[in-house]
Amino acid sequence: MRERSILTAAVAVALFGLAFTSADAIAPRTTLPVIERQVMCVTCKIPLNVAESPQANRERVLIRGLISEGKTETQVKDALVSQYGPAVLALPSAKGFDLAAYLVPAAVVLALIALLVVLLPNWRRHARAQAGEAADAPKLSDSDAARLEADLEHFD
Repeated sequence: MRERSILTAAVAVALFGLAFTSADAIAPRTTLPVIERQVMCVTCKIPLNVAESPQANRERVLIRGLISEGKTETQVKDALVSQYGPAVLALPSAKGFDLAAYLVPAAVVLALIALLVVLLPNWRRHARAQAGEAADAPKLSDSDAARLEADLEHFD
């Protein structure tokens, strides 16, 4: 009976600790600088962390209020979007024309890699041919070699 109560108490303590830590892990607190880097001033059209306008200050007050209520980063951004619209987010959405902001840079990188794959063998072949031609340079005659040595000694 005593063992059963000890086991029950141990399980209760373990579950309480697990529930307490998992709640902290699921909903980490956010800060104003973290949110400021991810949202825009809707008037200035620049990131909120560099904006200095009355509207930017109103957004900061709203964000501070939401953070003090214990809202997570996602909840704060959702509240800002509902208040100011999707233009408040610094990142473009991942649908429609805004998707080009993500796809175009990736396509450019892939195109450059493909270009290198095509051109690199040609460049290497050309470099080898150049090196082969330089190795086949004509030898100096004995009289030219002697004259070159005399000129070099003259300058030393």
